[in-house]
Amino acid sequence: MQRLYSAFALSIDLTGRKKYMVERPSSELSQEAAVEVMSRLKQLYPGAKSALHYTTPFELLVATILSAQCTDARVNKVTARLFAKANTPQGILALGREELESIIQECGLFRSKAGYILGACQILVDEYEGKVPADLENLMRLPGVGRKTASVILANAFGKPAMPVDTHVFRVSNRLGLARGKTPKEVEEGLKRLLPEQEWNQAHHLLIRHGRAVCKARNPQCQICPLKDLCISFQIPGDGDTGTRKAGGDRPPASTA
Repeated sequence: MQRLYSAFALSIDLTGRKKYMVERPSSELSQEAAVEVMSRLKQLYPGAKSALHYTTPFELLVATILSAQCTDARVNKVTARLFAKANTPQGILALGREELESIIQECGLFRSKAGYILGACQILVDEYEGKVPADLENLMRLPGVGRKTASVILANAFGKPAMPVDTHVFRVSNRLGLARGKTPKEVEEGLKRLLPEQEWNQAHHLLIRHGRAVCKARNPQCQICPLKDLCISFQIPGDGDTGTRKAGGDRPPASTA
């Protein structure tokens, strides 16, 4: 995917504020505009970090598996009860499937999630001395752990550069024009090309916060968005977020998923 650097031009208005003006339609923001997007997000959401509660890489692994199609707030309530009883692979295995399912039931899809957690625990005990591996390849060997979950663990538990792309990061990146793609991996690769490696972890949290607060899946708050002068979906009719726009619209529609 080729980045088009002339999508926005920098100018100064009469107040002295920098303005990023659209020169021509583009599928992605210019490097300069992208830097400004990240600067504003840092001001909007200082100290952005994971909303999941955890104290060890294993606790984050379990919490992230439970978070699929479940709110972070609900996961935190469930893991508070679960980790009070068991917060190691050995401890979870000792609980057994029936008790584990009863504890995590309100997270939804609890039978599948219990199977993933128990399967991951068994592998950790058998092959990794009960410790969560700190590399993408080995993390993705664990049941219930895909690329996004593995990247979340690398970034948050181990502080390694990673760019997890969940539904919020995918949506906001496509709408803004930071990185366009039809799959999370395409967006991940685009963001990694665009942003310095040392900013990947923070960018993930900033995009999630903006997606939850303003750039929502349905009824995005475009008119009050402090990024609207930079956002391709808002500025250029017909060049909205991949696979979620109606032709001719000048902002993400209310039906965006």
